[in-house]
Amino acid sequence: MAKKLYVGNLGYNVTADMMRELFATVGEVTSATIITDRMSNLSRGFGFVEMGTDPAAQEAISKLNGQELQGRRITVAEARPPRQDRGGPGSDDQRGRGGPDRDRRY
Repeated sequence: MAKKLYVGNLGYNVTADMMRELFATVGEVTSATIITDRMSNLSRGFGFVEMGTDPAAQEAISKLNGQELQGRRITVAEARPPRQDRGGPGSDDQRGRGGPDRDRRY
């Protein structure tokens, strides 16, 4: 079963192909993606790699976490599942967004 990994602290010029090549040294890579800003289309400094098997993913974490890629020490960890509710406008989650229970100071 494939396992998705978070890869952080990427240099802004790192490509998905560079990540795929690095992670392929420890096992089969199913996919590699760099997350980009919607407006500028520039890298946000992190991405995701999907490894073909759980043992390959664990090996990638142990061997590649802290390794240098394009002059920066990358962070490799198991990816967390995506959040269902991002708390945007109209959301029931009002914490930290000036919801009905906020402190009022006049």
